Amino acid sequence: MQYPQVERGLQEEVPWSESLTTYDREHFTTYLRFLDASADNASYEEMAQLILGIDPAEEPVRARKAARSHLDRANWMVTTGCKELFSERE
Repeated sequence: MQYPQVERGLQEEVPWSESLTTYDREHFTTYLRFLDASADNASYEEMAQLILGIDPAEEPVRARKAARSHLDRANWMVTTGCKELFSERE
């Protein structure tokens, strides 16, 4: 099943770095969707299905791992990455 709101180019796991990556810049909207869903107490399964297009009933481990990876990076962006992003624009 294909979900219409899934961004192109999403990976299962976020490429992790201690600084902003091209992936971060390309998928900033996805990170915002994860933060919004988390604030609404969405489960990893819901986030995986609606944001990443992974069916948690068919692939529960993959869905949870991918959702967790993106939510972790989204939280990193809020605490650390945004500082770097905003300092680039000054």
